[in-house]
Amino acid sequence: MNEIIALSEAMRAAVNLAERVAVTDANVLITGESGAGKDALAAFIHARSLRTGQPLVKIDCATLPADLLEAELFGYERGAFTGASEAKPGRLESAHRGTLVLDEIAHLSLDAQAKLLRVIENREFERLGGRKTIEVDARLIALTNADLKNAVERRAFRDDLFYRLNVVQIIAPPLRDRREDLEPLSEAFIRGYAEKHGRAAKHLSSDARRLLFAYDFPGNVRELGNIIERAVIVSGGKEIEVADLPEGVRIAAAQQDRKGRRPSLAEVESDYIRETLAATKGNKTEAARILGISRKNLYERLAREVRGERSEVREDE
Repeated sequence: MNEIIALSEAMRAAVNLAERVAVTDANVLITGESGAGKDALAAFIHARSLRTGQPLVKIDCATLPADLLEAELFGYERGAFTGASEAKPGRLESAHRGTLVLDEIAHLSLDAQAKLLRVIENREFERLGGRKTIEVDARLIALTNADLKNAVERRAFRDDLFYRLNVVQIIAPPLRDRREDLEPLSEAFIRGYAEKHGRAAKHLSSDARRLLFAYDFPGNVRELGNIIERAVIVSGGKEIEVADLPEGVRIAAAQQDRKGRRPSLAEVESDYIRETLAATKGNKTEAARILGISRKNLYERLAREVRGERSEVREDE
């Protein structure tokens, strides 16, 4: 999903700042938790900049070892290292006249940070193993879920590079702080994944919506997308039901929903059954013995949980 949904005040503030900085050529630092939408904000800035139509190039600094990361970023000449059988331009050259997005920039080595600082200051660099100075005109957008100020204090990140990148800082708010965006985000994901997987149009049932919206989404928008994609795939009808949501989400959402109030007897019973099953490592015969109910009764209660129903308090069979 490429669109940015911003009904919440927190996300509107981030988008408004992104719009103002987009028409300038300033470097931007986008911070926020993993999955909060930093990539989407970077793409939003590029699309509304004077560089739109030019390359938008991204490099993930967290997934590459230091030596390979430098080679990918700056490029290399033939013979620069073992296996370099021919010259290869780096991401910086590919982003000429466009935008370079440096994802998880806190993982950049100190040597690479020094070279990047030179690029920002002088708009030039050399490929690994090369002597020719290459001029480059690329806007830099850095993304991180780390505390770069703390990294500077620990001398893990150069302070001069931090200040060069941090001309404008945009904070991507976590999904738990933008609850107004949950419903339109969910609907957009449902439409997108239904089309992707060839499924009929669907919508959330009222119970599924209530449960999903009680969840805290530690993985933010990315986690919401994964949850919806799974639900679209496994759902057999026109509605996404509670049973179509991952079990972990159902349990966490139910616990979150009960915060601040005393749980019902049915909720306590349901939690105790799950704790007993965990203690017996899924052995239903042993769990039924500890609970003082028959295996048939236990299976019936578990089946009701899968359907999103509450277990009833009843006499043992």
